[in-house]
Amino acid sequence: MSPIEQYINEAEKDQQPMLKEIYQVIKEMVPVETTEKLSYGMPTFYLTENLVHFGAMKKHLGFYPTPSAMTAFHEQLKEYKTSKGALQIPYKKELPVDLIKEMVRFRLNEVVEKNA
Repeated sequence: MSPIEQYINEAEKDQQPMLKEIYQVIKEMVPVETTEKLSYGMPTFYLTENLVHFGAMKKHLGFYPTPSAMTAFHEQLKEYKTSKGALQIPYKKELPVDLIKEMVRFRLNEVVEKNA
């Protein structure tokens, strides 16, 4: 069992469906050489640097695609509570799968270009 799967299994039962969903969405997008680990106590995908993090908060799922991605997707994030590097997705809402995919793709391109 990966550290991320263990994290999800230890989360509150009502948080697990969204955690599992975002985990699968990201896992299907990242290259096979991407490492899954916990960083800052949160599930993290790592490819020469941290790509994205996510985590179970009390009332929302936190998605942390770095400040650069938050800036790049500023317009699409208006209906969510955000901070410099974080997106808050309330558990009552549906996971914005397409937006998450776009942000992960953005981060993958950013990391690959930086290390090219």
